[in-house]
Amino acid sequence: MSYTSASHLMTRDNSWLRSLEFYHTEIGILENRLAEVATKNTSIDARAGVEHFQNQFIVQRNNIDELKHEIKEHDHMVYEDARHHEGKVDLGRVAQNEKIHDSVKTFEKVVNELRLEFNEFASKWM
Repeated sequence: MSYTSASHLMTRDNSWLRSLEFYHTEIGILENRLAEVATKNTSIDARAGVEHFQNQFIVQRNNIDELKHEIKEHDHMVYEDARHHEGKVDLGRVAQNEKIHDSVKTFEKVVNELRLEFNEFASKWM
């Protein structure tokens, strides 16, 4: 088997967890702004938009939870592998790490697009 250092993988995992915490906080801020829009606008169009964004924020919070779980699970596997192989991990963990990297990048893209869409909606109704 081929091995590599565990420290790089665990550093990336920690960075992703911090990033997900940032997005979790940001979604909370967007939800507060959405509540303002909801209280100031009762038209059918505004309510439809509010419901759409409420649902999207719930979906993204669920995505955050799933990604956190996947990252923590990976982190634990890296830790166990490193513990048994003198600080080294099987190269298969690198492939798993890259898969998580792709998932986090996709999530960030979706949330950034959602933020832009929401800001356009909020500017229309505020």
